Amino acid sequence: MKIVVLDGYAVNPGDLSWEPLKELGEVEIYESTPEEKIMERAKDADIILTNKIEFTAERISQLPDLKYIGVQATGYNIVDLGAAAENDIVVSNVPAYSTDAVAQFVFALTLEVAHHVGEHNRVVKAGKWSESEHFCFWDYPLIELKGKTMGIIGYGNIGQRTAEIALAFGLKVIVYDRSPAKKIAAEEIMTDKIEFLELEELYQQADIISLHCPLTDQTEGMINKNSISQMKPGVIIINTARGGLIIEEDLKSALEEGKVFGAAVDVLSTEPPKKDNPLLDSDKTIITPHIAWASKESRQRLVDIVVENVKSFINGQAINQVN
Repeated sequence: MKIVVLDGYAVNPGDLSWEPLKELGEVEIYESTPEEKIMERAKDADIILTNKIEFTAERISQLPDLKYIGVQATGYNIVDLGAAAENDIVVSNVPAYSTDAVAQFVFALTLEVAHHVGEHNRVVKAGKWSESEHFCFWDYPLIELKGKTMGIIGYGNIGQRTAEIALAFGLKVIVYDRSPAKKIAAEEIMTDKIEFLELEELYQQADIISLHCPLTDQTEGMINKNSISQMKPGVIIINTARGGLIIEEDLKSALEEGKVFGAAVDVLSTEPPKKDNPLLDSDKTIITPHIAWASKESRQRLVDIVVENVKSFINGQAINQVN
């Protein structure tokens, strides 16, 4: 079978091996694929692997040889699943490969907002501490996490791991998830440690809100002027999930007004961001370039699972199928 990797650099910039994949068929690997070359490179493929390149119904209809789309990520909203099913194309994803890395990154962001480590490093090296009349010097407010309340929206693998770390910091953990089954399972395991609330209650009680839900019609733009108005003054917002969960203009306004103390986001509504993204010039926002998932260990797990997904499909027993 012909296997085409359209944007391999996103997963493997050169520090991992594609050899296990190459053992499965005729493999073409492209570091990236510009829009105008997508169909040319995909046209004869039996199997396509993609991280960010979209496969719409129109594109799928023009690929009669295509049998399998492997999304090299957990989120799979880049593929029209209905169109894939109509054309007998199997779509799979890679679940749970970056759980620990992303949960760890949640606290890298949270601690940065709480302590401004990067900014204090910058001003010390710029000479401000040397010029200070006092031994103790800080330019930004410092926040202790213990005793604060973290609200976790979305209680999948990453949300659960985030909750475990939050508890270790001495945070109270409250959770909102649309799935009753997750609530029941979690309450059986951690009855006295976490509390499930309705979304409005979580907004009202949380000092820190961490987003861990998928981007759907129901969740798109959920952090907006109205929801922010329900939050506690001085709330901190962390987003390592999907940029589209936040109306960025509304968040910027809340930051400027002081309703939101600080925000730290690893994802934006458009990536890479447009120059006019309202958060880019906010000094109360930390923005990282969608890297929470990207530790070498996580990427190795991702590649390993991608290979297993492809191997299982070729053997007639597809795994991690999402359509």
